[in-house]
Amino acid sequence: MIKMRHIGKTYAQDGVKTVALKDVSFEVSSGEFVAIMGPSGSGKSTLMHILGALDTPTSGQYFLDNEDISKLDDDQLADIRNQKIGFVFQSFNLLPRTTALKNVMLPMAYAGISEGERRAKALQLLDEVGLSDRTEHLSNQLSGGQQQRVAIARALSMDPKIILADEPTGNIATTQAKEIMEIFSKLHRQGRTIIMITHEEDIARHAKRVIVIRDGLITEDKKL
Repeated sequence: MIKMRHIGKTYAQDGVKTVALKDVSFEVSSGEFVAIMGPSGSGKSTLMHILGALDTPTSGQYFLDNEDISKLDDDQLADIRNQKIGFVFQSFNLLPRTTALKNVMLPMAYAGISEGERRAKALQLLDEVGLSDRTEHLSNQLSGGQQQRVAIARALSMDPKIILADEPTGNIATTQAKEIMEIFSKLHRQGRTIIMITHEEDIARHAKRVIVIRDGLITEDKKL
């Protein structure tokens, strides 16, 4: 599903160049659950942005479903994100004064799906993440773990090819983190492709494969 070939990324600011990624190559097959680990400044966030079509590499090629998306423009990348990638962020990125139900419905509204279909799908997804009794609660009335469940339901709303999770347990309590990882494990068993960025080893162990990145280079790629 994913092929990254000799990916490099260099940022230039005020005449100073910073190399974030150097010749990164790997593949992810459909249905894999992969954790990408690395310390702060290792390049894992840059890699996540490229994987999520939020940024483009300076060099190399990124194939998603056999399409080279590394040279697409912003509008084309937006289409890729909307159609193929579901995002789960550390900070949840929910609308605070909007119900859990409407937060999950939002991506489907942008896609022009009818309100009845949006509502039915959102209710189904919230039930799957254990929030059928919280559908009308505003997101700022929910705990951190509950907000992340809403975010996962929202990420699934367009039935994406890939779930991309960036430090999904970083802002929640340990007991809630375990529950969130159980949801990801269940999604993996259902055949979902999941790529998770984390710096926590106990969280990474829920994946079936770990890629370690340091100083912009892959230093380890192992199956668990």
